[in-house]
Amino acid sequence: MAAPLQVPRPVTHLLFDMDGLLLDTERLYSVVFQEICGRYGKEYTWGVKSLVMGKKAVEAAQIIIDELQLPLDKEALVEESQARLKDLFPTAALMPGVEKLIRHLHKHRVPMAVATSSGTASFQIKTRKHKGFFGLFDHIVLGDDPEVPKGKPEPDIFLTCAKRFSPPAPVHQCLVFEDAPNGVEAALAAGMQVVMVPDRNLQRDLMAKATLVLGSLQDFQPDLFGLPPYPNE
Repeated sequence: MAAPLQVPRPVTHLLFDMDGLLLDTERLYSVVFQEICGRYGKEYTWGVKSLVMGKKAVEAAQIIIDELQLPLDKEALVEESQARLKDLFPTAALMPGVEKLIRHLHKHRVPMAVATSSGTASFQIKTRKHKGFFGLFDHIVLGDDPEVPKGKPEPDIFLTCAKRFSPPAPVHQCLVFEDAPNGVEAALAAGMQVVMVPDRNLQRDLMAKATLVLGSLQDFQPDLFGLPPYPNE
């Protein structure tokens, strides 16, 4: 699962998705949406989940409603799911290998940022126990940012994120880290390379476009993309 799908090119700037990549929140979404969908005799399958991962909340809600034919409007689904998730989000831990990688990159002053579809309120709840960690990034671009009119798989969020480095980062020197097919599409549309760290339940054909696919960020070798290697490597 760690074999490069394309030949990696050296990069200078790193852009990270958050949900399911840095923070273990995707399983919380699965629990909540299955509870809601189950009330109507529907199953929130990985087939449906793969369509909504990386989407803004309202867009994701509409896809779930359409795919499962739920008798709800998108506003009601967002409101109920967010109310339930609000209690769960603060329990989210960092994903394996994340802290080691980010602290290593920060030590070597590699420019890096977060580009997440999460809105401001959701982001604040999710990161409440990890403020020091998220303070290691140069900047953070959220899904409700006025300069991000369209969510993933459109490239807006990654282009905006690259532009906010000082000086702005050329897209061909950016490497994106993602767990979602929509995020991979967005990164490629922005002209960037992308490392995908998918959930093991994701269909393998949805991983085909990434530059590199890993089972965990623990497996990432920075020097593969011309970045400072870990000590003793």
